[in-house]
Amino acid sequence: MRIIPAIDIIEGKCVRLSKGDYDTKIIYNENPLEVAKSFEAHGIEYLHLVDLDGAKSSKIVNYKILEQIATQTSLKIDFGGGLKSDDDLRIAFESGANQITGGSIAVKNRTIFEKWISEYGSDKIILGADAKDEKIAVSGWLEDSDEDLIPFIQDYQTKGIQYVICTDIAKDGMLEGPSFDLYGKILAEAKGIKLIASGGISTFDELPKLAELGCEGTIIGKAIYEGRITLKQLENYILNK
Repeated sequence: MRIIPAIDIIEGKCVRLSKGDYDTKIIYNENPLEVAKSFEAHGIEYLHLVDLDGAKSSKIVNYKILEQIATQTSLKIDFGGGLKSDDDLRIAFESGANQITGGSIAVKNRTIFEKWISEYGSDKIILGADAKDEKIAVSGWLEDSDEDLIPFIQDYQTKGIQYVICTDIAKDGMLEGPSFDLYGKILAEAKGIKLIASGGISTFDELPKLAELGCEGTIIGKAIYEGRITLKQLENYILNK
């Protein structure tokens, strides 16, 4: 299972929110590049970079930070937050993203998202399936939708999607443990999906359980910043895989 630390960006700073609420913002570091370099120094190869300003303004905002991290580390970056147009996508890839994650766009503008899958290939486009009570949530989680989570994923599988990041919003940033049952259900019903678990990771012991379930990767945010999981533990996990 791939270990994918998260850096969320607001106004150029590394922050974390709880349940996607911008009012709960905690700034952990003024310098995201410094954070990314510390991940790389501990053998981490992947990074989940979220442009929260972009998510709010519905267009890419913090691409300079993406470019900085991409050019000054060898991390493979998946980038998301506010990608709504062909132009946004072009900027993200030109700035060094390995993959992009589309969430709201996959609900609100299926035509463009499906076009991206066929144009860029399913190894480059990740479906962001953020859920609340098994319903998809959009617009930086500020809006609920009527889309049921699992049929939504299954439908996009027929369009070629391989990678799905699923965040249970109720768990995100709460350090209460991930949604094991939900992930088990997704993996049982959306056969063959490469599921990346996100939200709620709070202790190192949860990682082997997610791997055992069959998750392809896991995104870890606040647990790292709050010192619940150390970079040394992650380094050892990666070395001993």
